Amino acid sequence: MTLTQLRKLKKKAEKITCLTAYDASFAHILDQAGIDILLVGDSLGMVIQGHDSTLPVTVDDMIYHCQQVHRTCTKALLIVDMPFMSYATPHAALETAARLMREGQAQMIKLEGGAWLVETVQLLTERGIPVCAHLGLTPQSVHQLGGYRVQGRVENEAECLRNDALALQAAGASLLILECVPEKLAAEITTSLEIPTIGIGAGIACDGQVLVLYDMLGITHGKIPSFSKDFLQETGTIAAAIEAFITAVKTGIFPGSEHTFQ
Repeated sequence: MTLTQLRKLKKKAEKITCLTAYDASFAHILDQAGIDILLVGDSLGMVIQGHDSTLPVTVDDMIYHCQQVHRTCTKALLIVDMPFMSYATPHAALETAARLMREGQAQMIKLEGGAWLVETVQLLTERGIPVCAHLGLTPQSVHQLGGYRVQGRVENEAECLRNDALALQAAGASLLILECVPEKLAAEITTSLEIPTIGIGAGIACDGQVLVLYDMLGITHGKIPSFSKDFLQETGTIAAAIEAFITAVKTGIFPGSEHTFQ
């Protein structure tokens, strides 16, 4: 899977599938099942390391887990998160991204934030580093946002997200994740962009869907987000759960109204 192929899927209105992966065994199962994108997410800080946020995750952590996923990922596009404060300045972002791609073998990096990242995205893409942007609920800013809550419900926030999405695309971002934003707003942003959008708690109109693997298998300790779904409970095996997720996304069954914010 390449960025060119993802754009073609958007143009053909064919849904894109994405799940997080943190190790070689799960990566192999996901890759063989036909997942379009594997995301080595800093969510590993919570589901793997047991922290209450993603903030303690380091660049070395991300490299270590990305290396594992890369060893068995042969078909899917491999994206890796840039952890908290590792891209606070454009220069820091360039150094971090270079390590994640050179040592971690990632094919694309993901960073959280809006228009303040325009200079960083330009710098990275000009130097051949593909960028996936992330708007809406950005977990690395959880304390500033006042908790894990839906973003963009009031018009000034919604307009900011619309403008941020366009600015990041213009700066060179090739993909955009929208997390926990109202369904109507996500649809507006998706329509306004040439690049694909991947939703998580952002409704059915996004060009694709992503979930944390451990959430969709129902094995996350603590409360599972309302926008997720336990596919393992319905199917009984991990392989069948992954196949069910792919089918549900591709056919437009998932996310349903119960997984969507208005």
